[in-house]
Amino acid sequence: MQISNWVNYWLFLPLKLMVVVGGQAPKAIRSVECYDFKEERWHQVAELPSRRCRAGVVYMSGLIFAVGGFNGSLRVRTVDSYDPVKNQWTSVANMQDRRSTLGAAVLNGLLYAVGGFDGSTGLSSVEAYNMKTNEWFHVTPMNTRRSSVGVGVVGGMLYAVGGYDGASRQCLSTVECYNCNSDVWTYVAEMSTRRSGAGVGVLNNLLYAVGGHDGPLVRKSVEVYDPAINTWTQIADMNMCRRNAGVCAVNGLLYVIGGDDGSCNLATVEYYNPTTDKWTVVSSCMSTGRSYAGVTVIDKPL
Repeated sequence: MQISNWVNYWLFLPLKLMVVVGGQAPKAIRSVECYDFKEERWHQVAELPSRRCRAGVVYMSGLIFAVGGFNGSLRVRTVDSYDPVKNQWTSVANMQDRRSTLGAAVLNGLLYAVGGFDGSTGLSSVEAYNMKTNEWFHVTPMNTRRSSVGVGVVGGMLYAVGGYDGASRQCLSTVECYNCNSDVWTYVAEMSTRRSGAGVGVLNNLLYAVGGHDGPLVRKSVEVYDPAINTWTQIADMNMCRRNAGVCAVNGLLYVIGGDDGSCNLATVEYYNPTTDKWTVVSSCMSTGRSYAGVTVIDKPL
């Protein structure tokens, strides 16, 4: 492609913002900040209506949804939506179950809340939100209870990766996927290592499991799953150990945001380039170190 064509290509790409919602710093916080990729700097936006960490966060139909989580004293069922154009948060229908450390993802126009912890037990239950009716409904539960679970959608399937099974008291290496057409969960290939609190992201139709921990051991290792061949492959380690970090994909790169290293919360961000198999630390840090934050990417409001 000629240079002039490259310039035109980048000019017409929608400008993106990476939005980091709430988190633990070290207690649950209301702060929301966003990273402007063009400006390469962070901005504060409207705070959450109440403190929220360990929530699920997604971008759907032009809105950000912050689902469940922990407010510093209780696991909650509440859900807030953020309108980037109005810079305003609004409450929507509560989930049916209290959930913190859940996974959240969008599949076929529905918002799925997967697993988590209700304050007493790890959950295998899964529920979906219909934005048109403002209602939550349960679907088939997972085969395994999973708190601190990461989720991602690849090829029209919803994957639940690792986590912690309170029944066996084990961090998990198992992975299962949900077919919304048949309403069935099926195990797929296991990861090479146990990961609870792994960051999970999707890039180029591959599912990434980033960091996490197995007991006290916090990992910097990363592995990637190819659904076409049902195989996990190890890739380059991150620059630092991270668990409970946010992950998102932007412009062909996989970003990992915050988390903690086992002793302190992190304000740093790094990204993975699959072409070079290398991680690079972003020069601009968040205003505050935070783990258990929700992260998503949105189109920059005009």
